[in-house]
Formats: sequence, structure tokens, C-alpha cells
Amino acid sequence: MHQAAHDGSRRESRGDLLIVRAMPVQSASLGVSGQCDVVEFHRDDSGISLQGRQGLWRPYPVEYKRGKPKEHSADELQLCAQALCLEEMLCCSIPEGALFYGEPRRRSPVRFTEELRREVRDCPEEMHRLHTRGYTPKVKPHKGCRACSLREECLPALLKDKSVRDYLHAAKEETP
Repeated sequence: MHQAAHDGSRRESRGDLLIVRAMPVQSASLGVSGQCDVVEFHRDDSGISLQGRQGLWRPYPVEYKRGKPKEHSADELQLCAQALCLEEMLCCSIPEGALFYGEPRRRSPVRFTEELRREVRDCPEEMHRLHTRGYTPKVKPHKGCRACSLREECLPALLKDKSVRDYLHAAKEETP
């Protein structure tokens, strides 16, 4: 399921629907970049023009997730961040997207409310503040770490009991 969503060579066009997979996105104002699993473009008189396509199109991001909906809002935040990137790139407004969960095999629509948008904007701001201070937050490993795409960068098990500073200091002393 997820592998098909990341196949950027697969584009589909079905009448008033264009499906783009693995679409790279970025936002200079947020200081983030990433990739949308799927962006559907629906023909719509209030949409935007797309190079090489007749008519106007409304973007609708869709994020694919294994498993089922979660208790926290991380999936909604990720989808909204993708929408904010698309809005900045395409100079448009995107009111809604969807999360597709593999376990119920169903879409859940997500409205991009002002509250959700504010929370998304706050996250990169905090991340950039931490980076400027040179501070790395202490890792809090949990069962979701095993399936995380950033596991190799974060190394949650390695830093469970140590600070990054202590780890780097010890590694530096071991080097001849």
C-alpha cells in the first residue's frame, strides 16, 4: 500500500481527477521540506492552473498510514504541514485533505482549521529555536520508534540513558 503511494513514476489521470504520487514539497516560511504520498488534483472552477493541463484544479493531499488512527495528532499535523507547503508552492488555499489508514482501509478527512495550522507553524519554529541554541531534546523511546523512518538518525535506544553531549564526549575520548 505505502510502496505504491511513494512511486513517483505512477501518475494517473481519470477524467476530472489527476493523481500525483511522491510529490516533493517545501516551505521557505516554515523552513521545512518533505514529500506528499499522494496529491489528488480535482478539476474545480475555483482551483489553480497546472502546467500542461486544461482547466483549473484543486489540490487535495492524501497521506497513507499503516495501521489505524492514533490517539495523538501527529498524523493530522503531518498532513496539514504538507498542505501548508502546497499552499505556499502553488499560491492557493487548501481547506482539507485525508489520511488513509491501512487497517480499516478507509479515508479519514482532515479539516485544516486555524488551530491545526497554528500548531503546525509552532512546531518548526520550536525546532529552529532548539537548533539555534544547539540543544538536542532528550529522546523518549516508545514502541512507535521501531517503525519510524527517522530511526537511524534519531537512534532512540542509543541515547535512552545519556545526553548527546555525554555520548559525543565519550566517543571523542575513545578515538585515538
